[in-house]
Amino acid sequence: MCAGVVFFCGEWYNQINKTVRDKYSRGDFLIKRFFSEDGCDVRLLGAVIVASVFGIIMINSAVHELSSPERYIIVQSAAFILGLAAAVILAFIDYSVLYSLRHVAMGVGLGLLVLVLILGFGREDTGTQGWISLGFVNLQPAEIAKVCFLVTLSAHISKIREDINSLRNVCLLLLHTAVPVALVLLQPDTGTAIVFIFMFAVMMFFAGISAKYIVAALALGGVGAAGAWFFYLNDIQKARFFSFLDPESDPLGTGYHIIQSKIAVGSGQLFGTGYMQGTQTQMGYLPEKQTDFIFSVICEELGFMGAIAVIALLFFIICRVFIDARRAKDTFGEMLCAGCGAMLLFHTIENIGMCINLLPITGIPLPFFSYGGSNMITSMVAIGIVCSVSMHRKTNSFD
Repeated sequence: MCAGVVFFCGEWYNQINKTVRDKYSRGDFLIKRFFSEDGCDVRLLGAVIVASVFGIIMINSAVHELSSPERYIIVQSAAFILGLAAAVILAFIDYSVLYSLRHVAMGVGLGLLVLVLILGFGREDTGTQGWISLGFVNLQPAEIAKVCFLVTLSAHISKIREDINSLRNVCLLLLHTAVPVALVLLQPDTGTAIVFIFMFAVMMFFAGISAKYIVAALALGGVGAAGAWFFYLNDIQKARFFSFLDPESDPLGTGYHIIQSKIAVGSGQLFGTGYMQGTQTQMGYLPEKQTDFIFSVICEELGFMGAIAVIALLFFIICRVFIDARRAKDTFGEMLCAGCGAMLLFHTIENIGMCINLLPITGIPLPFFSYGGSNMITSMVAIGIVCSVSMHRKTNSFD
């Protein structure tokens, strides 16, 4: 009997030891797979981490003289940690799972855009109703809708890639894009609506759309812009456009934001005034400095060299995303990466452009730098999807 007990205990120990070794080996393999040449795009993920931490540091300077500045840092840091965890988890999950969830993604995205029209609140200075209050934090549904749109349009294009230039398929793709764009315009949020349109245009380009449709789209875009000016844009939005052309025409009103931003950018000169030493930033002259005009804070306190470093970092991230698009093993993966790259590219160009008065002010955040939990998590999730495409370019030997 004692021998039987000893034998049972020995077998039990061996089984546990084997299970632990198997799990350790699998975990060790997954880690090696993650950092291998054919694994996750660690250069992309590393650059995103650097940008996000850099952004939190600059937000800390931007909110330094505000009441309860620690709240901004806590929210942004929490969003970064949650987003990074989601990105790493998504990297290990085969992105093909998203294809099977495309209908769910469409329901969630459109449902949130409808919900914000019913329960949302907005900002008086823009007239946009784009946020839903969750009590302790505000949710911006349009940010989540971008990722949902990324998944659904990628799946749609992958289904009809071989016949994408047929008029019927082009019309269906236009309808696919028009629905969320229309819902965003009802908020109204013209800047975010343009993000959806830009994502659609870049994804269609990657899919091989015919030149004739590009010419037609440019012509329709011109007609649509004229129509929007006369029948859609409100007085606030039109005033913003005129202030972009001539900010000094209303220096204390619609031109105030851009004038203060230009002063901040110019005062930074080559090396900046120093961290937490910017006059425009620390004395409260620069509005929306932790969100829309965070790039102006960077220019003032870190100067031209700091601005160049931020631009180089962001465009490195965007280039890596487009490289991963070209290296994807299928159309679905390629479109996911192309759409993510387009989203980040438009945000970067528009935000920097409006800070230096090259583009109208639209309230588009700078990816990984501007304060905002919804945008941070959305951007990190999109990066996680790109990492999944990178990590699953070949058949997974651990599946």
